Amino acid sequence: MIEPVQILYFIAASIALTLLPGPDIIFVITMSISQGKKAGMSTASGLCTGLLFHTAAAALGVSAILYSSALAFSVLKYAGALYLLYLAYKALREGGSFASAGYVKETDLSLLYRRGIFMNLLNPKVSLFFLAFLPQFVNTGSGNVPLQMLFLGGVFLVQALAVFFLVSFFAGYIGARVIESPNMGKHINRAKAGIYSFIAVELALSHQ
Repeated sequence: MIEPVQILYFIAASIALTLLPGPDIIFVITMSISQGKKAGMSTASGLCTGLLFHTAAAALGVSAILYSSALAFSVLKYAGALYLLYLAYKALREGGSFASAGYVKETDLSLLYRRGIFMNLLNPKVSLFFLAFLPQFVNTGSGNVPLQMLFLGGVFLVQALAVFFLVSFFAGYIGARVIESPNMGKHINRAKAGIYSFIAVELALSHQ
C-alpha cells in the first residue's frame, strides 16, 4: 500500500525523531546508567508497548478526540506529571542505596516494564505526535488509511525499540563504570529525581 521509498523516508525520519532529546530516551538513559542495560531495555520495552496503544488510538480516531478535548488532555497530562513526581520521590527515598548494574531482579525488570508503559500512556503528547506524524506518510489513494497507519506505527515501534536497546547498551556500559565510585549511588538517585521532576514540570506545562 505504501511505496518502498516512502517507507525508507519514514524510517529515517522516525530514527531522527527517536534520537532527539525527549522524555522517553532520557528515561531509558537514566535507568540504564543507574541500574544497567537490562533495566534500560525493560523500560524501553514498556515504552514501546505503550506505542501500540497510541498507534491504535491515532488510527481509530481516538487521538483526535483527545486533541479536541482540553479537559481530556489536561487530565491525562497532569496524571502523567504526578506519576513522574512519584518516581522522583521514590528515587529520593532510595538515598544511597543502589542496585548493581550487573544484576537486576526479574521482579524489578517487570516493574520497570510496567513503569515504561504507564509513563508512555500518561503522556498525551505522544498521542498527538502520532496523530500529526503518521498521516504524512499515508498514501490516501491506496485506501484503508487506518491499516496504513497501523503498519507505520508498527515500523516506528520496531525502530524505536532498536534505537533504545542500543542506547541502553552504551548507557549501561557507562553506568557500570560510574557506580564504582564511592557514594555515587546517592548522587545518581538525586539526579534521577531531578530528571523525573524536570520531565514532570515540562509535561504539566505542555499545551495541545
